[in-house]
Amino acid sequence: MISLNIEKTFGFISKENVFAYEAQVKAAQEALENGTGKGNDFLGWLHLPSSITQEHLADLKATAQTLRENCEVVVVAGIGGSYLGARAVIEALSNSFTWLQEKKTAPVILYAGHNIGEDYLYELTEYLKDKKFGVINISKSGTTTETALAFRLLKKQCENQRGKEVAKKVIVAITDAKKGAARITADNEGYKSFIIPDNVGGRFSVLTPVGLLPIAVAGFDIEKLVAGAVVMEKACGKDVSFAENPAAIYAATRNELYKNGKKIEILVNFNPKLHYVSEWWKQLYGESEGKENKGIFPAAVDFSTDLHSMGQWIQEGERTIYETVISVENTQHKLQVPVDEANLDGLNFLAGKRVDEVNKMAELGTQLAHVDGGVPNMRIVIPALNEESIGSLLYFFEIACGISGYLLGVNPFNQPGVEAYKKNMFALLNKPGYEEESKAIQARL
Repeated sequence: MISLNIEKTFGFISKENVFAYEAQVKAAQEALENGTGKGNDFLGWLHLPSSITQEHLADLKATAQTLRENCEVVVVAGIGGSYLGARAVIEALSNSFTWLQEKKTAPVILYAGHNIGEDYLYELTEYLKDKKFGVINISKSGTTTETALAFRLLKKQCENQRGKEVAKKVIVAITDAKKGAARITADNEGYKSFIIPDNVGGRFSVLTPVGLLPIAVAGFDIEKLVAGAVVMEKACGKDVSFAENPAAIYAATRNELYKNGKKIEILVNFNPKLHYVSEWWKQLYGESEGKENKGIFPAAVDFSTDLHSMGQWIQEGERTIYETVISVENTQHKLQVPVDEANLDGLNFLAGKRVDEVNKMAELGTQLAHVDGGVPNMRIVIPALNEESIGSLLYFFEIACGISGYLLGVNPFNQPGVEAYKKNMFALLNKPGYEEESKAIQARL
């Protein structure tokens, strides 16, 4: 079970003011439950964990097994919510050096369709030339430029290298149930496909096939991941009292900090495996709350690495920030600091201690320094980097995001601002149907 501690915010805001949000939080929870708030057609994630059936998980695991048996490499093609959740979980649970090991227990998972880097795509297709590879194409519409472009390249290469029949077996589509280019392609080509539910937005989709299939292909236990999310679904339910509900407290605290001039939330980890959890979190909160000229800016740092780059600014820069630290209680492995007779580095005082103890003291020392420097701190503790803990953490952030967005007064489930760059890009590329926009934008250049 994950826990939240907000005591290191109380020098900056009061406990009374946080608890004064109780009625507003209750109203937000009821709006989510009853579907009466903004964006209520995108609430399919709310009780998703507890509604996932064993049959569905078995279908996902069987498809994952087909890919595992027939592929050395599986490329996940998607952008934003269509890939960040899967990558967050896979990177958190994987051996950091799996990709360098000759004997592998699962296909190497690579990512495409999340950028338009020509060198990146060239190097990827070159690497795949002598590999037995498959593709998981994740796109609701099938026309998102970054993903569609990558999939066009990968589909052609897979068919050329492995033949149409094998390609049909190792290309999987995760897309809309009935419409869109990716759905038509999947039906025409005979790909195995899974559905992105209409009522689940991309950034909330990690516990749909969007996240679950790649995670299963990578060799992780999706049943345990879902079970962890179910635990959190109950722990953050609308009938749990405000004082006992970590998502309610987190949402209220961050809104009270925002009201008091803390405009930037920095998500901090002291474990490098959590880097992509932060990337997923940045999209979740940035895309959900950054609207109507409002919203806390979500940033992230990997400590202690970034203490040597961003630490100075966090300690003494503009006091518009607060930190939320994810602390991992137990590591997977044990490593002790050895004795060195010469002791030239002066580290013999650490000899015999576990590396994690050193890391935990770095964490505690950093928190005290930053609080003294004017940075409020919240701390989320997760038991370990395993499927249950990560499943709990993901759902905790999702439900807290829904509550927090309603407290802020925005629709946390749309993203109208994302379309602006696309219109300009299509106009600049002379996409059919954008003739007027092309003329207008050329006049501005």
